[in-house]
Amino acid sequence: MTATDTAVDERLLHTSPLRKLLGRPELGSVVGAAAVFLFFAIAADSFLQASSLGTVLYAASTLGIMAAPVALLMIGGEFDLSAGVLVTSSALISSMFSYQMTANVWVGIFVSLLVTLLVGVFNGFMLTRTKLPSFIITLGTFLMLTGLNLGFTKLVSGTVSTKSIADMEGFPAAQKVFASQWTVGGVDLKVTILWWFGLVALATWILLRTRFGNWIFAVGGNADAARAVGVPVLKTKIGLYMGVAFAAWVSGQHLLFSFDVVQSGEGVGNELTYIIAAVIGGCLITGGYGSAIGSAVGAFIFGMTSKGIVYAEWNPDWFKFFLGAMLLLATLLNAWVRKRAEATK
Repeated sequence: MTATDTAVDERLLHTSPLRKLLGRPELGSVVGAAAVFLFFAIAADSFLQASSLGTVLYAASTLGIMAAPVALLMIGGEFDLSAGVLVTSSALISSMFSYQMTANVWVGIFVSLLVTLLVGVFNGFMLTRTKLPSFIITLGTFLMLTGLNLGFTKLVSGTVSTKSIADMEGFPAAQKVFASQWTVGGVDLKVTILWWFGLVALATWILLRTRFGNWIFAVGGNADAARAVGVPVLKTKIGLYMGVAFAAWVSGQHLLFSFDVVQSGEGVGNELTYIIAAVIGGCLITGGYGSAIGSAVGAFIFGMTSKGIVYAEWNPDWFKFFLGAMLLLATLLNAWVRKRAEATK
């Protein structure tokens, strides 16, 4: 009998709960979130108040809505540097189309959805056809959208901001969908929290329970090998960019219906924050590893830090320092956890 005959399929081996826990991509971010929570619970008396929870969750949700699809994109081995300005673009399209055409705001909303998804298709198509790095492709899209946002808004509105659409038909209903809030136990909760939880749940289901999720991991691990075994790399990457575009549309509508006007220069720099949340949540820069739940934990850490500094009455100028420190620490912790997981296999 050969060694091959006596070898046991590793899929049939019993895996201990500890080994499963160490193998989770979000383990490091959960540990980090607990540390950040305890830190601000001690440093800021108002941090543990019920009203503070709603504020922290809102800050986390506005980031987390984008961080979930960005995490999937990173697991697929790519980046999107245009995600931040695409949020603003989607809001501008909804607002200006509705105002200029004197149409029901829902018409502008769906036109914005169509255009935003087309931007995602463009990014994915250009990436797969030109073979250029996603950094270059989406940097080009970022610059084009930044110029279009400013130039087109000035051309249509005469200023750098859109006209108010608060008195237009359909605005109250759209505001309920994208920018409403409700009170639970004295805590004001924004509807973006529901969008956030819903997108994270959907992204998790896609990753762990669908064929497309397997394709994402395969493409992120080795695109050439994935293509060789029949994985549709082109469709997978276009789908991932469309997912980021859809989340950008949701975030853009929230931006519009929260303030009813949009500044054309907003969104620049936010794309790095989305990537940071995904990395803190356990996604690898090299692709093939990570989770949507980890991105949610990363966004929650961001929310706790941004608001915890305010509650502690510190100078907010220190926020970027803490964010950078958390990024480095989380990356090191995630790398250590992954090595421990591989060592226990």
